[in-house]
Amino acid sequence: MKILNKFKIDYILLICLFLFFITSIISIYSIDKALVFKQSIWYIIGFILAIIIFFIDSKYIYKYSIYFYIIGIIFLMLVLLFGSTINGTKCWFKIPGIGNIQPSEYVKIILILILSKIIYNSKKNFKLVLKVLFITLIPSILTFLEPDTGVVIIFLVIMITMLFVSGIKYRWFIIFFVLSISIISFILITYFNNPNLFIKLFGSSFFLRVNRLLDWGSGYQFRSGITSIGSGGLLGYGISNTPIYFPEASTDFIFAVIGNNFGFIGSIFLISIIVIFDLRLIKIAKESNHIDKLIISGFLGMLIYQQFQNISMTIGLMPITGITLPFISYGGSSLLSYMVMMGIIFNIEKRA
Repeated sequence: MKILNKFKIDYILLICLFLFFITSIISIYSIDKALVFKQSIWYIIGFILAIIIFFIDSKYIYKYSIYFYIIGIIFLMLVLLFGSTINGTKCWFKIPGIGNIQPSEYVKIILILILSKIIYNSKKNFKLVLKVLFITLIPSILTFLEPDTGVVIIFLVIMITMLFVSGIKYRWFIIFFVLSISIISFILITYFNNPNLFIKLFGSSFFLRVNRLLDWGSGYQFRSGITSIGSGGLLGYGISNTPIYFPEASTDFIFAVIGNNFGFIGSIFLISIIVIFDLRLIKIAKESNHIDKLIISGFLGMLIYQQFQNISMTIGLMPITGITLPFISYGGSSLLSYMVMMGIIFNIEKRA
């Protein structure tokens, strides 16, 4: 603890990260032992990145955020042209010997950095709303074309959270809410009343995505996941004992694996760690200056949405959108992006 205090590293966040690592490895081991080594390597690389960022002068992180943004947009365009198609989506670059890299995962972090700089340096008026909306729409449109609706929603959550924390007048949120409801209403009315017109306007791909969003609480994947959680009982079946098969168990439905293997007690334990982790981040955000508060708030908005969406879709409270559980689900791109963000947060605490 003395070493952590010397470098001003938050030991509560560090302990939570370590528990996330243990939970992730044990859960993935129960599904596919071959993935355990890869996930461990991603975690090690992630911690190394966090340490490097911890020692970087933060002014460079803010100064070059626009260049990171431009690079991120270029990679989103490149993945549409040259990316690998997996499960009907073109979101990844396939790199031999390494695996699949998903640019949109890193763009989430870049978006937080560029928006924090824009909001911090702008007057809180309608021009700011237009700037933020424009900056967010570019990666959102490119990601929507992959198609990856889940990440698009995360981009919008980041934008709304950061604008809310910025202190901008609430009337802009009311206007945004009314416009959003109007657009969604038009889409749904067309979808239900005139499917042919809907397909002409938005295409068959978007029709299938809306159909999937509205058809939650059913389907093989959902039924298998909810049965897996329910059958786990109080203590679960134990490590590496998952009797019910369902797709995407190591990624989207990792919480179902935890519920099955460790039961209600294991699920509550994980949720408790998540709550402690989030509350600690909220405390740090409250104690930070304005631009740092914006950065942490953007990360928190993204994090809490993903946690809520992933767990809720597993138990049928939300539609299945392909959102992973941060720090727990298997995946190098998402994990490394979170660890980069943790490095930034540790850097913020160091300067506090």
